[in-house]
Amino acid sequence: MNVPLTAELCRAVTKLIGNNHIIGAPVMKFSFNIFLSFFRFKESKWMNIHVGDVIRLKKNDFIPADILLLSSSNPNSLCYVETAELDGETNLKFKMGLKVTDEKLQEESQLASFDALIECEEPNNRLDKFTGVMKWKDEFYPLDLDNMLLRGCKIRNTDECHGLVIFAGSDTKIMRNGGKTRFKRTKIDELMNYMVYTIFVLLFLVSAGLAIGNSFWYEEIGKRAWYLSDGLQQSASYRGFLSFWGYIIVLNTMVPISLYVSVEVIRLGQSKFINWDLQMYYPEKDTPAKARTTTLNEQLGQIEYIFTDKTGTLTQNIMAFKKCTIGGQIYGMSCSCFREICHSQIFQLWQFPVDFSWNKYADGKFQFFDHSLISHIQSKNDLEVFEFFKLLSLCHTVMVDQNDKDLVYQAASPDEGALVTAARNFGFVFLSRTQDTITVSEMGSVATYQMLALLDFNSDRKRMSIILRFPNGKIRLYCKGADTVIYERLHPSSQNKETTQTALETFANETLRTLCLCYKDISNEEYETWSKKHKAASISMSNREEALDEVSELIEKNLVLIGATAIEDKLQDGVPETIAKLAKADIKIWVLTGDKKETAENIGYSCDLLTDDMKIHYGDDNEILYEKKKKRRRLRLRKLRKKTSSNNSMDGQLMNEMEKEQRQKDFVDMACECSAVICCRVTPKQKANVVSLVKKYKKAITLSIGDGANDVNMIKTADIGVGISGQEGMQAVMSSDYAFAQFRYLQRLLLVHGRWSYIRMCKFLRYFFFKNFAFTLVHFWYSFFSGYSAQIAYENWFITLYNVCYSSLPVLLVGLLDQDVSDKLSVRFPKLYLPGQKGLLFNYKNFFTSLFHGIFTSMIIFFIPYGAFLQTMGQDGEAPSDYQSFAVVTASSLIFIVNLQISLETSYWTFVNCFAVLGSIAIYFGIMFDIHSAGIHVIFTSAFTFTGVASNALRQPYLWLTIILTMAISLLPVICVEFLYKTIWPSEGDKIQRNKKKYEKEEEEVRKPTAFQRGRRSRRSAYAFSHSQGYADLIASGRSIRRKPLAHYARCITYETP
Repeated sequence: MNVPLTAELCRAVTKLIGNNHIIGAPVMKFSFNIFLSFFRFKESKWMNIHVGDVIRLKKNDFIPADILLLSSSNPNSLCYVETAELDGETNLKFKMGLKVTDEKLQEESQLASFDALIECEEPNNRLDKFTGVMKWKDEFYPLDLDNMLLRGCKIRNTDECHGLVIFAGSDTKIMRNGGKTRFKRTKIDELMNYMVYTIFVLLFLVSAGLAIGNSFWYEEIGKRAWYLSDGLQQSASYRGFLSFWGYIIVLNTMVPISLYVSVEVIRLGQSKFINWDLQMYYPEKDTPAKARTTTLNEQLGQIEYIFTDKTGTLTQNIMAFKKCTIGGQIYGMSCSCFREICHSQIFQLWQFPVDFSWNKYADGKFQFFDHSLISHIQSKNDLEVFEFFKLLSLCHTVMVDQNDKDLVYQAASPDEGALVTAARNFGFVFLSRTQDTITVSEMGSVATYQMLALLDFNSDRKRMSIILRFPNGKIRLYCKGADTVIYERLHPSSQNKETTQTALETFANETLRTLCLCYKDISNEEYETWSKKHKAASISMSNREEALDEVSELIEKNLVLIGATAIEDKLQDGVPETIAKLAKADIKIWVLTGDKKETAENIGYSCDLLTDDMKIHYGDDNEILYEKKKKRRRLRLRKLRKKTSSNNSMDGQLMNEMEKEQRQKDFVDMACECSAVICCRVTPKQKANVVSLVKKYKKAITLSIGDGANDVNMIKTADIGVGISGQEGMQAVMSSDYAFAQFRYLQRLLLVHGRWSYIRMCKFLRYFFFKNFAFTLVHFWYSFFSGYSAQIAYENWFITLYNVCYSSLPVLLVGLLDQDVSDKLSVRFPKLYLPGQKGLLFNYKNFFTSLFHGIFTSMIIFFIPYGAFLQTMGQDGEAPSDYQSFAVVTASSLIFIVNLQISLETSYWTFVNCFAVLGSIAIYFGIMFDIHSAGIHVIFTSAFTFTGVASNALRQPYLWLTIILTMAISLLPVICVEFLYKTIWPSEGDKIQRNKKKYEKEEEEVRKPTAFQRGRRSRRSAYAFSHSQGYADLIASGRSIRRKPLAHYARCITYETP
């Protein structure tokens, strides 16, 4: 029973060694050199980092702790970080040090004398908040999240930075979001352990019964038979006591000690099959599937709930500009338009993407299939098109770097990066920015705009605006945002509102992420008046954000609509098909994402998790829980009436623990009644809590799948954790039980490998219990004829070799290779997965069936040879009815029966299976004739006492007939029962097996992509859902600007109309 624990220990050690490249990664730590009497940086490991250490990080280093940024090599101590391990986003974030530390802590000598006092919040799991105060030189400086570099992030575009460790080790925020690692065990493991306990109880009961029988037998017969006297003056009860322990030893083979070893061997083989599966190999990244554990394979065939991340798991986390509407005209190809154009004469033109070779700054990866839009731009006659792309090139917080004369954009959100890249390809190239200017190339002409104000995005505003002064002195406000907030602020006379709304509905039906664009001309007087209010709000010491939002409302009104954009967050290949297959297998899929409702809903429709015939219920819709709450309120009032006094200390609480638990149960009950569930804006901790609630109240087997560090807690909490090796690092993979590169491989992991593993393990366990009962209980029947003396019915060597040589190989191969249907049919018919979810193939019913089958077989094996030996005469006139001959006949019958029984259980025959069955029987006879030979008896006289028994007994035709009769009577009922079940009560698998050849010859119909069928009225806008606020202040302050000369761009930009 310690074998699984030993295997798990070895796996944990292997995983720990694999993690050493993270925990043991070097980092530069500040230390005092006693001998040289000065401070210097030295290389240290993560495990040696402590609170208060000053550390130096370089470009592409992972941050080892939560540290306060003190200074960096960038101007004004700006530091770029990639937060993919925290929030799943690959776009860069900006962090900045305090002005005072930037100015005074650049040199090592200055860092050595740094003696500030930091007061901050207690360690917690809030990734979006940090509050602290730094006291230095009698001055107090507020600290917030913008000053912190959190563990798990990666330094980007910053050559060097210095920081002070605030939280280290398990106190860091990412570690606080991580769940406790627990030993995962399958439901079959738990059942198997309980069944072994049951066998122990049966062993003690049977031994006790036989011991009592021995006492009575000795009292009635044994002590009266002079020829049985052993000369020992022992009482009947004492002899019964000795007999009890004798039978514990004789019947110990009933306890399947070798079962655990065999199970681990099978699991190891199944894990290797997953690793070797070429259909789960991703050639683009040279990533095979990896089973990181060997203890959970059969649990893959019993999954009821799947909890999945969205970004990077269902999607590629790559945004693409697909369509737009400008002045009421839609540009961009859709599937329906493409089919219409296929029948037109201009098909030869439209089948190719737009050629952007005339634009030296064009992104080669960008594709657009509507040639009319580029024609409008090149004609320079459509002012609305010009304003559309001018807005995209100016209204943003993107930073630009130059890499080998190529522009590299660093955007705060993938959406914003896709929009600026689209404008860049259409000839409106964002070149550079300073503290108060933005320089762009407009169809080859360089223009510099003065930035007067940048009104940043936040989750309440759902929009961002920029106020610019044009080179001619005109002031204009550009605004982009969610259609729900833009339409409320449009001028009553704004045109194309209805056509744009229709276009937005079309885009939403195509599950594209939409964004409205608008502008407003502002007079100098209006701007001056508003600017004073904005400046007063920006220096407010209390409720600064609310004050700024109120001032922004004053200027963001009476806007003129230009158009709207439509961005596609590309799904991974095969996601809709995978979700559809898993849904047919009665597996419920929940999406747990940090994105907003609109984004998640878009993806839900695009991946077929949500369909038109579903009724969508939102979390703020109280109608669903109304009846349950009303019933609960009535019960609570009844309880309160029964109480003689109330507890006033509880009156101020929103709910007590009982109420909280009831609410949790109501949530789970309600959610589990839905076909699909999408949880939005959830933190890593909340993801794990949702999984825990379903496990707690539904007792279901769960699987979590994700690709980032923000999914680690969820992966650890679920019964099965799957990591996707995507673009968000390897934290999820390192914490997972199984790993691969694409979400679509999940259907093969579950419907093929999981289902096969479950069927094989169940078949193996049922047969293993049967063969042990059939083997051991022969001793039980023999005891009735041996005075309950604990005499064994077989030869010693047969008992030793039975489980090792004579019956182990065939059942091991069934556990490794057996399959009822092929992998293609397993995927084609997901309903085959249902028996595993319901646990139909291995439970206590199956256990007791194996027990009674073993009892029946042991009776046949004992009593038929016993009857045959009772009055028998051999060909030579001698009676072969001795104990040793009887032992050989019963053993031979047992070997034939158990090997033929496993043959009846085998569904998938190979040469290896045939060789194992026939080889086991041949090995039995070969070993038996050897150990019964006279030569080995001469060498080991006392160890081999059955000299010549096999050759003497098995030359009698009568005994061979006895063996055949025993086999027939034992196996015939099994064959009849199997025939009746498959004929009268066939299962789904039996039906498919019956027509297996027919299905294998049929070609699967290729699923054709359906036209956009949804006609939902509600628009699903997804503006900047991964966008973080705060960058406007950073840009306006000039602290994020890499000051570079603009003359270079002015010299190198030329444009010729093709």
